[in-house]
Amino acid sequence: MNECSAQNASKRAQIIEAAVAEFQEKGFAAASMDRISARAEVSKRTLYKYFESKENLFRSIVVELSSRFAEVLEIRYEKGRDIRTQLTELAWAEGRILMRPDVIAMARMVISETLRNPTLAAEAQGKLDKTATFIAMLKDAAEDGQLRIDDPERAGREFIGLIKARAFWPLLFTGGALSEPEMTETIESSVQMVMSRYGV
Repeated sequence: MNECSAQNASKRAQIIEAAVAEFQEKGFAAASMDRISARAEVSKRTLYKYFESKENLFRSIVVELSSRFAEVLEIRYEKGRDIRTQLTELAWAEGRILMRPDVIAMARMVISETLRNPTLAAEAQGKLDKTATFIAMLKDAAEDGQLRIDDPERAGREFIGLIKARAFWPLLFTGGALSEPEMTETIESSVQMVMSRYGV
C-alpha cells in the first residue's frame, strides 16, 4: 500500500470510528454529519469526499463490520478430517472476532438502528449473518457420516446460538468482550454440546 492509499485508509477508519460513536450516542435520525466531522477531526469537505450522505456512511459501517467476519465465510468442511477439530476451528473463527471491542461497538450501533428501521434491518441482516457457514459445515459433516443430523439448518442455528448466547448478546448491553479464557470455555462447551447431541 502506497503512502496516499495508507492515508486514505487511515482517514476513512477515523471517520467510521467517529460515526459509530455518534450513532451510538445520538441514534441515526439525530446524528449529525457536522458532529461526525468534528469527532473525526476532519473537515466536512473531507467527510463528504469519503461518504456522500449519512445513509451511505451507515451502510459503509455495516459493510465494514461484515468484512471483519470474512474469515468465518472462508471455512469449509474437510472430508474425513476430525469433526470436533473442525467445529472448534469454525467456532474460533467467530469467537476471535467477537473478542474485539471495536466489533462489539459497531454491532451495538448497527443493531440499535436496525430495530428502528426495518429496511436497514433487512439489509444489515443479509450482510452480517454468518449462520449459513455453520449450517454448511454441519450438513457436509452429516453427509460424510461424521455427525447424525436430520435438520442441518436448525443444528447450525443452535451451534452459532450457543456461542453468541455468551460471547455476543449479553455484551451488547455492556460494550465489553470476553477474555481469551472465557472464550475458550464458551467454545469448548458449545462444541461439546453439538457433539453430545449430534455425534455418531
